[in-house]
Amino acid sequence: MRVKKGLSGAGWQPGDEPFSPNGALVDQGALEPLLRGVVISIYNRLMTPQSRPALGEQMASRPGEPLISFKDVRIGFDEGDVLRGISFEVWPGETKVLLGESGSGKTLIMKLAAGLIHPDGGRISVMGHELVDMGEKELLDFRRHLGFVFQEGALFDSLTVAENVSFRLREEGGVAEEEIDRRVREVLSFVEMEPALDKYAAELSGGMRRRVSIARALVDRPRVVFYDSPTAGLDPVTSQTIILLILRGRDSQGVTSLLATHRVQDVFGLANFRLEPGTDRIVRVDGNGARPADQEGGAPPTNVLLLREGRLYFEGSADEALRSSDEYLKKFLVSAG
Repeated sequence: MRVKKGLSGAGWQPGDEPFSPNGALVDQGALEPLLRGVVISIYNRLMTPQSRPALGEQMASRPGEPLISFKDVRIGFDEGDVLRGISFEVWPGETKVLLGESGSGKTLIMKLAAGLIHPDGGRISVMGHELVDMGEKELLDFRRHLGFVFQEGALFDSLTVAENVSFRLREEGGVAEEEIDRRVREVLSFVEMEPALDKYAAELSGGMRRRVSIARALVDRPRVVFYDSPTAGLDPVTSQTIILLILRGRDSQGVTSLLATHRVQDVFGLANFRLEPGTDRIVRVDGNGARPADQEGGAPPTNVLLLREGRLYFEGSADEALRSSDEYLKKFLVSAG
């Protein structure tokens, strides 16, 4: 089954979708011209793995346990139940991609994982903390150790790019001005937005806003980042750039991600490619990113959760989703492509 035709290398034109779902249409030689022109320019080595502050180091799951765990989570509103017993886990270094029709609960799951709302039933554990047992003060401190990238960027219009990115560090306090400035410039350089330090949100395009939002999410070096439809409303080339920034955050920073998207291409871009250690090259990953991160030459896994009618309809690798004979899953992949 082929969800959507990918690029053929020399025949690629702006507006063409860069990622082939099964990868068969994208070989290394064909990929490199595109990466040189669109991809490699957004990477630099300034963003190196660094430890979180002491409190952040305490917020970690125990060895051998997932960073995020949902067990029989249920929640409903006046219009009825939205989630009807959802259970899944996200392991360190994993990218878990939430797929589903509009209103299926993708964003709701991220709000639950951030402790922004409480479930009607079930248990949620994030970085070793049982969220349903935490009070508001504890939850507020807990959220300081998460990263968020919202669909529209959610930047403060009255603040400059630099002020938006540094807002979290200033809010937490205890960080010297020199360190704030260094971190802000470092992370903006990572997303190639340092020249826009003094610009306001209204002066930025949609893709630029999304880049700044990613910079803001990474500036505090969180272990877990939530991406809510990060490519929504963007053209294909800009969408690819955003996915590759997420990929680099994953591979250079070891970020664990929960990502909601309506674009099947996002899933296969994250699953089929990785940043080669020690270089600025993007390379293919066999098995759609399903190999364990501790395997030599392996990569953090990218797995899919498909929601349907409040339940978990499919869970597995991108490759398993592509090869599935399930009629609903096949139709969904085609319609969402």
